[in-house]
Amino acid sequence: MQHKKIAFIGAGNMAFAIISGLINSGYPTHLMSANNKSNAERREQLRQMGLQVNFTNRQAVEQADVVILAVKPQMMADVCAEFTDVDFSDKWVISVAAGISVSRLEQLLPSAKNIIRSMPNTPSLIGEGMSGLFAKKSVNQTGCQFAEQLLSAVGKYYWVETESQLNQIIAITGSSPAYFFKFMESMQKSAIAMGFSEDDSRRLIQSVALGAAKMVVENPDINLATLRENVTSKGGTTAQALAIFEQYDLDKIVDQAMNAAIKRAEEMEKLL
Repeated sequence: MQHKKIAFIGAGNMAFAIISGLINSGYPTHLMSANNKSNAERREQLRQMGLQVNFTNRQAVEQADVVILAVKPQMMADVCAEFTDVDFSDKWVISVAAGISVSRLEQLLPSAKNIIRSMPNTPSLIGEGMSGLFAKKSVNQTGCQFAEQLLSAVGKYYWVETESQLNQIIAITGSSPAYFFKFMESMQKSAIAMGFSEDDSRRLIQSVALGAAKMVVENPDINLATLRENVTSKGGTTAQALAIFEQYDLDKIVDQAMNAAIKRAEEMEKLL
C-alpha cells in the first residue's frame, strides 16, 4: 500500500475503524493524524496508538497528502470553513459522510480536484465492512487506488458508476445492518416470551444468524431462494413460519423500507 500522510478530520467510530484497520495492516502510525475535540478519551486512545492528535484541523489538513472527512454531515460545512483557503489541488479528499455530494464538497473546498466519496458500514468496525465508492472520471486514478487500499483494511469495496447510486448503496449496505439487527431483536423478543432468558435467546439467535450468513458466503453458486427452499419442507414448521411472512408481504415491506432510506439520503443532499 502507498504510504501517504493521512489526516482524519473527525475520529468517531467509522474513522476509528479505518485507523485500526490500517494499523493492523501495517500502516505507519506516524503518518496519521486524527482528533476528536469532544472526546478526550478517544484522543488519548489515538495518541497511545501512535497517531498525532495535537494538530488543529487546519494544521492536520495542511501537512496531509490525504484528507479523510469523517465528521457528521450536519457539521461538514462548519468544519470545512476552517480551511477553505488551503490549497487542496495536490491532495486527495475522501469523504465518508452521507448526504454530502461531490458538488457540495467542491463548493466547500474550491481548490479540491480529487474528491472521492465513500459509504462504509458499521461491520467495518470488525473488519467485515462493505463500502460503496464514487469518484468523477477526472479524479486521479492513483487516488482511487489508495481509497481501495484504505477501505480494504476494513473489509470490501464496490465502485458505483453514478453518484446517485451511492444513495442506493446506503440502503443496501449502509443502513442494512440495522435491518438484520431489528429482525434478530424481534426474534429475541419472541424467544423471551416463550420463556428463554435474554442471554440464552441472544446466544441461540446470533449463532443461527452467523451460520446462515456463512452458508450464503460459502455457497456462492446457490441462489438465496434455493437456500431458503432447502430449509423448507412442504407442510412443515418452516413453511408455516414463512407463510406468515408471505401473508404480511415481507418483500413489499423490505422494498418500502429500502426505498425510504434512499429517499431520505436524497433529501439530505438537498438540505446539506
